[in-house]
Amino acid sequence: MLFKNLGYDLKTIVERDPAARNRLEAALLYPGFHAIIMHRLAHILHRAGLKFLARSLSQFSRWWTGIEIHPGAVIGRGLFIDHGMGVVIGETAEIGDNCTIYHGVTLGGTGKHRGKRHPTIGNNVMIGTGAKVLGPFRVGNNVMIGAGSVVLSEVEDDCTVIGIPARVVRKRNRRLTPCDTMDQVHIPDPLSQEICKLKIRLDQIEAEIRRRHEPPGNEPAPADPDPNK
Repeated sequence: MLFKNLGYDLKTIVERDPAARNRLEAALLYPGFHAIIMHRLAHILHRAGLKFLARSLSQFSRWWTGIEIHPGAVIGRGLFIDHGMGVVIGETAEIGDNCTIYHGVTLGGTGKHRGKRHPTIGNNVMIGTGAKVLGPFRVGNNVMIGAGSVVLSEVEDDCTVIGIPARVVRKRNRRLTPCDTMDQVHIPDPLSQEICKLKIRLDQIEAEIRRRHEPPGNEPAPADPDPNK
């Protein structure tokens, strides 16, 4: 099962990254793939109770790839970590199948309590460059998280979120394909949307003020009572 999953992981890299010319190149030169290999081995050691060895392997992986994945994290098939430098995935994080994570992403926890404290990521999720997902909540299937966003609460299925803190800017995404999970550009801008709403409201207020203060127009002059004057 381990090698079958690694074969699938390698296949997804070639499918999603146009810079990957073939599987051999991806296997030898992609740090995201190396990090996944070492994590799957470290996770096996972690579940077997060999936690010091598991953590040692994860720290070596961090030094080698720039990607830190705690051995306790659960990762599904087809995770593509693009570039990967600065990615941090915490101990109780869970990641579904066919997800894409860009460099600088953190799946982090809050507080010092034990137990579940890191996010659960659904299937077919794209997490943009520099995004932070912090806390023990669920991010649903087919979700897109914009670059630089900070997600602090649960995200429903089929949504796009962006901002600090992140909020939903699009609902009912179709099922994301591998190409969709690589797109960090065509995402609505909530700041522009709010500015547009404010401009429309301001135009309405200005029109109302002009209507109230302008003198009546085109009214006939009062008739002179004495025509011989």
